[in-house]
Amino acid sequence: MLAMTWSRATRRTYGAGLLDFHVFCDLQIPPVPESQRAPVSMGLLLEFLSSCAGMYSGSTAKNYIYGVRAWHTTHAIPWRVNEIQLSAALTAIEKMTPPSSRRPKRPPVTVDYIEKLAPFFNLASPFDAAVFAALTTTFWSLARLGEFTVNPDKGPFSPDTHVTRSGVSSESCVGRLGLPVTTFFLPTTKTAPVHGERVQWSRQQGPSDPQAALDAHLAVNDPGPNDHLFAWRSKGHLKPLERSVFLRRVNQAAKKAGLSRMQGHSLRIGGVLEFLLRGIPFDVVKALGRWASDAFTLYLRESAAILAPYIQDTPILATFSSRSSVSRCRRAYVRRRF
Repeated sequence: MLAMTWSRATRRTYGAGLLDFHVFCDLQIPPVPESQRAPVSMGLLLEFLSSCAGMYSGSTAKNYIYGVRAWHTTHAIPWRVNEIQLSAALTAIEKMTPPSSRRPKRPPVTVDYIEKLAPFFNLASPFDAAVFAALTTTFWSLARLGEFTVNPDKGPFSPDTHVTRSGVSSESCVGRLGLPVTTFFLPTTKTAPVHGERVQWSRQQGPSDPQAALDAHLAVNDPGPNDHLFAWRSKGHLKPLERSVFLRRVNQAAKKAGLSRMQGHSLRIGGVLEFLLRGIPFDVVKALGRWASDAFTLYLRESAAILAPYIQDTPILATFSSRSSVSRCRRAYVRRRF
């Protein structure tokens, strides 16, 4: 039962780490007895980490250790490890990561990038319409690509775990200002695996408009209420849009447009960049992206484009910030009066 704490993908990753740990123990002379592998001693864990140094990335080594810890948790075995020493060891492993194991930085997708891709998608084609609609929806909702596509490695499409057409709701008059908003219900997400979450977008100007893209997709593919939202018609059958298929098609278009290849996470980073450069406060962007912590600020440190407007001699976004502050003060004053 405890094993169900982790998703299938996480269990697969942890399982690889646990296998590596047992292979390491078996290859020692003499082999490490089963009784010494759990509960694992700090010394044995450090020896295992030392064998990973220079071979794996810091994140891989960390996942391997988490796999060993998850094994202890699943079998209710005490985890008697000094976390301070473990943290120091993992930091050392990260510094020793071989260059070949370091992933290149993911450049953010921008509105301009999407607009340059647009001419290379035929929205009368069921496949192209589905891909372009998923592209614009993922970008403008600050979603993870895996939340709007299907990854067969994590399991087949299921209405219980993937977004469906019935999970889309459009409201033309939301809030006091009566603004249009389209909401998508995600049945399960990384941070809300049981109850799911909701994301939103609104119409945008230009070829990157998610509403126009979604309308084109629904017109040509017309998925049923319980079908994958971005399912596309092929030989008379609906096929859920898979993540790998999506990326392959987008990067084919990117090559024709003379653009760099896109990686899945680039969409989320790009959406954050776009909203911040519009002067939207950090806390609002945090809420839009559903971050419970300030982890999204990592994007700030990695993108000069985000920081540039704020660090000029006369910050470009200072006027916006001041107006926002004045507006907040006025609203607070009105609430006190009435």
